[in-house]
Amino acid sequence: MGKGFFNVPIAYNEPVKTYAPGSPERDAVLKAYKEMFKSKIDVPLYINGKHVSTGNTKTMSPPHDHKHIVGTYHLAEKSHVEAAISTALEARKTWSQMPWEQRAAIFLKAAELIAGPYRAKINAATMIAQSKTIHQAEIDAACEFVDFLRYNVQFMTDIYAEQPESTSDVWNRLEYRPLEGFTYAVTPFNFTAIAGNLPSCMALMGNVVVWKPSDSQIYSAKVIMDVFEEAGVPAGVINVVFGDPIMITNTVLSSPDFSGLHFTGSTFIFKELWKQIGNNIHNYKTYPRIVGETGGKDFVIAHKSANVKQVVTAIVRGAFEFQGQKCSAASRAYIPKSLWTDVKKQLIADVKSFKMGSPEDMGNFITAVIHEGSFDKLVKYIEQAKKDADAEIIIGGNYDKSKGYFIEPTVIVTTNPKYETMRTELFGPVITIYIYEDEAFSDTLKLVDETSEYALTGAVLATDRYAITEATTALQNSAGNFYINDKPTGAVVGQQPFGGARASGTNDKAGSAQNLLRWVSPRLIKETFITPTDYRYPFLGE
Repeated sequence: MGKGFFNVPIAYNEPVKTYAPGSPERDAVLKAYKEMFKSKIDVPLYINGKHVSTGNTKTMSPPHDHKHIVGTYHLAEKSHVEAAISTALEARKTWSQMPWEQRAAIFLKAAELIAGPYRAKINAATMIAQSKTIHQAEIDAACEFVDFLRYNVQFMTDIYAEQPESTSDVWNRLEYRPLEGFTYAVTPFNFTAIAGNLPSCMALMGNVVVWKPSDSQIYSAKVIMDVFEEAGVPAGVINVVFGDPIMITNTVLSSPDFSGLHFTGSTFIFKELWKQIGNNIHNYKTYPRIVGETGGKDFVIAHKSANVKQVVTAIVRGAFEFQGQKCSAASRAYIPKSLWTDVKKQLIADVKSFKMGSPEDMGNFITAVIHEGSFDKLVKYIEQAKKDADAEIIIGGNYDKSKGYFIEPTVIVTTNPKYETMRTELFGPVITIYIYEDEAFSDTLKLVDETSEYALTGAVLATDRYAITEATTALQNSAGNFYINDKPTGAVVGQQPFGGARASGTNDKAGSAQNLLRWVSPRLIKETFITPTDYRYPFLGE
């Protein structure tokens, strides 16, 4: 029962700590890293507020030291997934009726736990599990995750405040109900923040969730669940299962109570899930919501008026931070001929200055790619580029998986604008560059737009405002997040809502109220104060 119109704390972006030598946050995260790296944890399923061990386990190892085991996780059987669904539906009876401010308080508390006592732990877990440098872990697992939690609460109240017009004799009210049934969150390895946001934003709006994290992110997903548990998420609201993705998904999507999919991952898998949902559509009690953010072949295009150092920095940071394993990572670039000599010189110098190794050594800018499958895929494209007449590797091209899955940051220059690595998403530290004639800027913009099936992020660098205007117009469908004079990565919650269209997803903009609107089903209530007692209208009069 509501007892007031409550104002939530004003959302703000969590400040990014520096982790400079001698800083307390650096000492804290290194201490946590060492302790966690040396110990072994056991990660059970989480169903109905209980930790469920199945006895069927797999090991977890850091990508930068793949022979070292940091723990095990338990694999679900079909019965466990069915239990997760049934317990979620039971929990919905009370969770969906909980006053919104009580739900808000839970996730606001989760934000403060991550910003404070869990900060070193969740960052260290992300460094170990996903081979992120401390800076990449901090902006992801700590700051972005905290931002999602804080801003989602604010967005929720903004949504609830949107109400229809009423008159003196009719009161119109809009309820933003949670979806009927349960929702399914499928999250990727590359962002701990995404892994936490996809299930929690749906739960915040009153939904109940079955969550399947990536097998490569379970180590840090365990910290997320510890935070949710301590913050007070009730039993059954968010249930976590690991294991065979086909079995889990088939079980979830076969339930008539399935009401929504929140997905981040590969384009192919998302399309297969969409098709599977479509094939099952006659079985569902409601039309399921389908929200997905998928692949990208993100671009940087420089105009002849661009600043060389700015162009190089956009490429280096955009392509090689977190080993290019961001959906938004720059993986193709278009450089005018007049700038290429200087760009090439600076680019090679910057890449040569990188140090590569374990994230525990904070002097390293590059660490390992996520697993052997990714490593082998990248090696295949690198080796092919060494053979092809229309491609040249100007820096990098080496690799080693004896201890960790290390791929050198690699720059391929091609004379073919439709070369394979200009079109295909590689998800690694490889960027391909095409050199165009200065006067062909307009044609090159068309090339950028037509080369890839994706439309996630992109950037133009120029000082000529006419060129910026032309690029902004020509590339309006090429990227859901478009950057002017910056790298195409690093969207901030509350500032740059994130998502793309075409083969990059449904563009429902994580980090905005637009995304949360997908997880509610509005109900309009019209209350009439003076109710008519005669069917006759005036026009019927004699």
